[in-house]
Amino acid sequence: MAGFNTAITGLKSASTDLDVTGNNIANSSTVGFKSSRTEFADIYATAVVGAGSSNTAGSGVTVSDIAQDFSAGTIEFTNNNLDLAINGSGFFQLDDGQGSVTYTRAGAFELDKNGNIVSKDGKNLQGYGLDDQGNLLPVGDLSVTQKESPPKATESIDLSVNIDARADSTKLLTPYDKDEPSSFTYSTTVRTFDSLGNEHTIKLNMVEQPPVREVQTLEFDALPNSVTISGYTFDPSDGISAAESISLIATDPRIADISVSGSNLVVRMNASATDINELQVVNNDGAVNFSGISSDELAANETHTYSLAAGPLAADTTVEIGGIEVSLDAGMTQDQMGAALASSQGAIKDLNPDVESVIYDATSNELIITFKAASGDVADGLLAVSDPDTIMGAPAIMPGDNSYQGVYQVYAYLNGEELLDIGKVVDPGETGFASEQTEVGPVLITFDPSSGLLNSINGQQFLAGGSVPAITITGADPANSETEIRLDLSNTTQFASTSIVKTQDQDGYSKGDLVGVSFGGNGEMIASFSNGQNQQLGVVAIATFENQSGLRPSGGTEWSATLDSGSAIVNPPGSGLSGSLRSAALEQSNVDLSAELVRLIEAQRNFQANSKTLETLNTVTQTILQI
Repeated sequence: MAGFNTAITGLKSASTDLDVTGNNIANSSTVGFKSSRTEFADIYATAVVGAGSSNTAGSGVTVSDIAQDFSAGTIEFTNNNLDLAINGSGFFQLDDGQGSVTYTRAGAFELDKNGNIVSKDGKNLQGYGLDDQGNLLPVGDLSVTQKESPPKATESIDLSVNIDARADSTKLLTPYDKDEPSSFTYSTTVRTFDSLGNEHTIKLNMVEQPPVREVQTLEFDALPNSVTISGYTFDPSDGISAAESISLIATDPRIADISVSGSNLVVRMNASATDINELQVVNNDGAVNFSGISSDELAANETHTYSLAAGPLAADTTVEIGGIEVSLDAGMTQDQMGAALASSQGAIKDLNPDVESVIYDATSNELIITFKAASGDVADGLLAVSDPDTIMGAPAIMPGDNSYQGVYQVYAYLNGEELLDIGKVVDPGETGFASEQTEVGPVLITFDPSSGLLNSINGQQFLAGGSVPAITITGADPANSETEIRLDLSNTTQFASTSIVKTQDQDGYSKGDLVGVSFGGNGEMIASFSNGQNQQLGVVAIATFENQSGLRPSGGTEWSATLDSGSAIVNPPGSGLSGSLRSAALEQSNVDLSAELVRLIEAQRNFQANSKTLETLNTVTQTILQI
């Protein structure tokens, strides 16, 4: 009877279903496992042409396919950076080194003794290498080729600070001393590295220019007929012409003016150029002795000096100073007139905020009106003086100079000791000036006094918010004299707030050892070193298939490509159909344990039912045999 064979096919198919369901249940905790389901088809032994379907009872059932479900499992995070999970489509590609290539979703990888990224059974994870420019190389074994990170000398420093605008430069100790904090306004230190990886520091001291003008007196026995100052040669023996003065200032912009005082030449410097070296002076007149240079300081304030007429005063009179009337009585002596005028200082200052003081000098019998240094060159008419009886006469005016405002000298020291070359141009008149050679010493940076924004560095002007020229530091790498460091002071400010470092960064580092490997979302394999550096070593390859259902299971949660699946299409993660990569994560089995237990009951029921068919057919057969 054909029914026996029919029941047997049912038993075999139900048994296969039990095997598949049991395998799913057994692998419910297997990383990267994909569940399967049993698919059945009926069997008909014959198909006679013209015969109706009702004429064929059927020959049972067969297992047409054991289909795998490639839906994603739950991603669980771990503490191991080498645990990888694919968030989307695709497989990791593995090579056993013997020509066999398999594919898996189980991303529990590790490093072998040779630095290769391998699966738990020792197969090499495949990925793209990188050339020196970061371009992808052909797919091959992913490995950690860099076990250490070589040192790199510092070549760039980004530094921005705020220097408190409220700091009083007049209280700085003079002369400047790198070891005396009271002689500079602000100081900060940046860590650097030389080409061998040795750590050093660059200390930057910033000294705000005080409101003074330096005066250098060139002392001669008699005025020479030829002298060279800062590289400019002229004849001062019969006085200094306007053209000679202009030419000298053009040659050395630090100079404000030059004048003759007896047999000496007096050179007054701009307030923005204080604390400078002695002028370069060459005496070309062999008949005259040049005994040297003496330096002094002159306040940057503008002063109006009035010589008072001799007393006693013939009649009552009134003098008006800056809108304040001062009454002088007949018979007043010089000193009494001076005292009366000076006594109105408070009222004059209240009405004229640019006035700093009104004093009378009894020694010289002069009334001296001093303006605040920040006023600079006081405009005509800023302070009106009405003197009908010419008691005070015309004033002798010493022009003011507020070019010191917002000006800082910046010094740089290697390891706090050695003064560095940061771009200071050789002083005019020195050897090398014509070729704009630099030397050790300070450079000037300036801020806009009204906004507090940086507006010039080492003589290079720029608009606020514009591109800031860099300072080039040489000599800061003891291991390599050719190293130059680029110092960028962008966003440095002078606000009325505590002096602080806002940002500080440099690109050098010491030698480092490998401490770990991690992966980015786009598959980048990144090595981390003990010196804080990271290096991209490769990119994980993700394989996709036109028909992933055609893959053949190979064991170990791996599959092999077949003719049905087609060849692997390999791309970096996140490109094409490839999913993205997650590090320190594993994809769990996609088995639904509850559903599998229900299927187990169904398979058991089917097996029992087919067994019942055999039992029934056996009973029928025994009945026939007993006839």
